[in-house]
Amino acid sequence: MATPLTSRRRLLQFGATAVPLAALGSALPANAVAATAASSATLRIPAETDPHVRTFMAWPALSSVWSTQLGGVRNDIARIAYAISRFEPVVILARPSQAADARYICGSGASYPIDVVEIANDDLWIRDFGPTFVVAPGAIGGVDTNFNGWGKTGTSYYQPFANDAVAATTLLGQYGVNRIQAPFVGEGGSLETDGHGTLMATISSLVNSNRNPGMTQDQVEQSLKWALGVDKVIWVPGLAGQDITDCHIDCLARFVAPGQVILDQPGPGASSKWVAVYNETKKVLQSATDAQGRRLAITELPGPDRRYIRGRGTDFLSSYTNYYTVNGALLVPQFGDSYADDVAYGILRAAYPGRTVVQVKIDNIASGGGGIHCATQSQPAVPPVA
Repeated sequence: MATPLTSRRRLLQFGATAVPLAALGSALPANAVAATAASSATLRIPAETDPHVRTFMAWPALSSVWSTQLGGVRNDIARIAYAISRFEPVVILARPSQAADARYICGSGASYPIDVVEIANDDLWIRDFGPTFVVAPGAIGGVDTNFNGWGKTGTSYYQPFANDAVAATTLLGQYGVNRIQAPFVGEGGSLETDGHGTLMATISSLVNSNRNPGMTQDQVEQSLKWALGVDKVIWVPGLAGQDITDCHIDCLARFVAPGQVILDQPGPGASSKWVAVYNETKKVLQSATDAQGRRLAITELPGPDRRYIRGRGTDFLSSYTNYYTVNGALLVPQFGDSYADDVAYGILRAAYPGRTVVQVKIDNIASGGGGIHCATQSQPAVPPVA
């Protein structure tokens, strides 16, 4: 773990086309400063398929949220952590009073360490409340997207989030990464990028008064471009008010590579409202172009038949599209519909040649409306200075 470098952390404010690398100032190594002086480099969000330093996860803390499922959810987190540790290090945030239990349940990694750090949190969805990292040659920053509990205060979806709301700041300080405060409210699960200047997002999760009251779609888009260093945002409608996230993009459509998209196709038994979201998203993506002007090649990833999966309940997220890429591998849910599980495995293996596809049972996590991607956040490697 890095030595805390809180004296080097700076709060960067909105006020440029994108966050300039020079804004990190004295926090940069000398070679990066020299590179900055000779260019107009900006910090940009990388593709998830770029090399990682580690994966961050979080230990679910509250029985008030998970009730009798808390033990099973923690076992799912341990199972995911172990699978990731075959390929890269894992760091799990946990409340100080729960850190010992987390260490005991997670045990040791297969090849890389699973470390538990004592940072107070509320739930496991670190994709949403943790930092979203941006990089440039020789430099890295962490964008704090001002997590507000998905804007669900005062609704039936509300759950405590006071610790999660400040966890990104604490985590970045502990690892000596500069904090960049986003000029919008959102979550990491609402952001999907190809790493080459294109971002996908749902209107329902970001252009929403429960996150960004008074902001137009164009204003939200400009804020995303500044904070994440992207050149183009592909907006799909999504669906507000029907799940806790207001339809995050990472359960719906993912970039495999520039110009290549995986699209979640609801399986038999899925609600008609999510079938409609799929149809609307497919229509948008079929006519969209990326930041380089390329049309998108779309691969559909069919969901399982809900009659044959192990999980039940209206909140159960039966989406293979909420997979997570790590160094040399890809983790995907396994739901118990053997035919659909095999089809998903084959499609993802073909889409990501050279990566090992690992199927993981996550029924308890999925029952809460999330998946493997929701439960993880990657820290990318810093690109070298040319």
